[in-house]
Amino acid sequence: MELTENKKMTEIYKERARRLISRMTLEEKVMQTMNSAPAIPRLGIKAYDYSNEALHGVARAGTATVFPQVIGLAATFDEELMEQVGDAVSTEARGKYNMQQSYDDTDTYKGLTFWAPNVNIFRDPRWGRGHETFGEDPWLTGRMAMRYIRGLQGHDEHYLKTAACAKHFAVHSGPEDLRHEFNAEVSVQDLYETYLPAFRTCVREGRAEAVMGAYNRTNGEACCGSRFLLTGLLRETWGFDGHVVSDCGAVKDFYDGHMVVSTPAEAAALGINSGCDLECGHIYLYLIEAVKQGLVTEEAIDEAVVRLFTTRMKLGFFDKDKGDNPYDSITYDAVDTPAMQELNLTAARESIVLLKNEDSLLPLSTKRYPVIGVIGPNANSRTALVGNYEGTASRYVTVLEGIQDFVKGRCRVLYSEGCHLYKDRVRYDSGKENDRLSEVKAVCAASDAVVVCLGLDALIEGEEATEANGLIGGDKKDLKLPGLQQSILETACDSGKPVILVMLSGSAMDLSWADRHVPAILQGWYPGAAGGRAIADILFGTANPEGRLPITFYRNLEELPAFTDYSMKGRTYRYMRQEALYPFGYGLSYTCCSYAAPRISGKISPEGLTVRFTLTNEGERAYTETVQVYIKRCEGDTPNAQLKDVRKVHLAARESREVEFVLPEEAFGLYDEEGIFRISPGEYRVYIGGSQPDARSIALTGMNPLCLQVRK
Repeated sequence: MELTENKKMTEIYKERARRLISRMTLEEKVMQTMNSAPAIPRLGIKAYDYSNEALHGVARAGTATVFPQVIGLAATFDEELMEQVGDAVSTEARGKYNMQQSYDDTDTYKGLTFWAPNVNIFRDPRWGRGHETFGEDPWLTGRMAMRYIRGLQGHDEHYLKTAACAKHFAVHSGPEDLRHEFNAEVSVQDLYETYLPAFRTCVREGRAEAVMGAYNRTNGEACCGSRFLLTGLLRETWGFDGHVVSDCGAVKDFYDGHMVVSTPAEAAALGINSGCDLECGHIYLYLIEAVKQGLVTEEAIDEAVVRLFTTRMKLGFFDKDKGDNPYDSITYDAVDTPAMQELNLTAARESIVLLKNEDSLLPLSTKRYPVIGVIGPNANSRTALVGNYEGTASRYVTVLEGIQDFVKGRCRVLYSEGCHLYKDRVRYDSGKENDRLSEVKAVCAASDAVVVCLGLDALIEGEEATEANGLIGGDKKDLKLPGLQQSILETACDSGKPVILVMLSGSAMDLSWADRHVPAILQGWYPGAAGGRAIADILFGTANPEGRLPITFYRNLEELPAFTDYSMKGRTYRYMRQEALYPFGYGLSYTCCSYAAPRISGKISPEGLTVRFTLTNEGERAYTETVQVYIKRCEGDTPNAQLKDVRKVHLAARESREVEFVLPEEAFGLYDEEGIFRISPGEYRVYIGGSQPDARSIALTGMNPLCLQVRK
């Protein structure tokens, strides 16, 4: 929506909400502050459940397009694609919602208020929920999340298509097993420089309708009961005008984990008084008691309910004339269409990162390699395609199936599961340890080339405790390949056949051995329901890899601070001093681009600094280059060069094109130790290229980014 029109319509909806709420009893209002809000028939209010998920597609509500998990979408570095995906998700959401309403289905996961996107910073590869995020960089996270929000919410002047929710506010990224009691201690500088910018972008540019608080405390305050975060920063400083929801069970943690209050009534009052309007849970039932005790006023509850009903009115829930809302006309036929499936395939192809391609082993030739072995526990796994908070696809294409479909009639494909994903045998009822080893050796011996598909799935990295990760709260203990996977990879390499490693995981793994011994490596993330087809297209050259890493791949955990340390020192590409195995922003392709003739006009000012250069595709095939702009302030103890802009530039074979970036003044600013944003006088370097300007990226790509010096 246009900003001024948005504010105007919000005030109209608020006034309608106030009139409706004035007719409710205290008990009725309290019941509306919980995620599963009951019907109030006498007022024409239907039951509504705010609990709905759409991180990478409509989730947990039946058939829907399952796009790549968010970390994979982040690897596209393509914010226009991100908005297209958001628009597709909201179209399917409206189609499903309109159908469900026609059958009076108001169950959980059947609404239009989506608790997505997750914009937390993936600061440590051990965090189990990191694959739900857009990676480790605040600028990229903010841009991708903001565009996804715009896609979800639509651009109508009067109605929201769906309501997006930026989560988890704020300073939240594990450990999972401590989240109900953990206090994330963070400096003011790190808070403003790293943990808050993406949320600010989502609120101020994306106009996110909702924000979800985090489980943890931040600097002593429970996030879902933080006056600083929810009132001072979110509403008063950033001008947020939507509603705030707690994470599920987080209000109970006020007295049961964080010990910041003593009773449920005090917890409920703290939430409402701090600006948390909606509880996912049942503690807000105690608001009635809290009013009686004088802990909270009925007027404060009124304001929370007004915000909640304003959102529902923006969605068109209380319109008598259904012809006014353009989204009411979207039917169930819009779900899982060929166009949706094609967009999903495009997103999956763009997400895949080529990490290594020694002697141009890829793309594979079906003539040169007439027998292809496919080995590994993730080769034929649907679970490894989808990540978490996923929907149900009408068809899944695993890596094995994608390869089989692609080479059908031209190659023979041999397959072995190789090993269990994390246990020491496949058949635990009767098998011996490493019970597929002989089959692995046989497949390798009979094959001309071997694709080994390893990694993780969301049963290993995710939320809280699972069997697969040893009950450590969904987080990883280390960066090693679990179970017997490393042994299987080494067996394949010992065969002497060309080996291609395909990694399906939502986080960085220790690929040091593979980097030394495996000639070709693809990072496929959790690539969605069409992932196997996309990976086959990359393996055989139908598509040219263009994904870039949204996270750093470290060499080992010893390089990192403690998981519970929220200081950014030594973390992520922005603050690390050691050399990465595979750096943030890195990715290879089957062609190369050259950068030349850089020039600058203007200066660091409110009008912006314009940078121009010539980009040339040096290869014989079309390619989309991911142009990255990094800025480094030269004086003082400042972060490494930081990403400040990205452009996807499509070039035909041998095509040259002039590319222009206009860098806003704020791209050169940094927050100081008091949290004050400053654009300091002095020298700055602007780097432009297909990667960040660190030594490891230059060594891996063989290319130096352009470097321009400017002064403020």
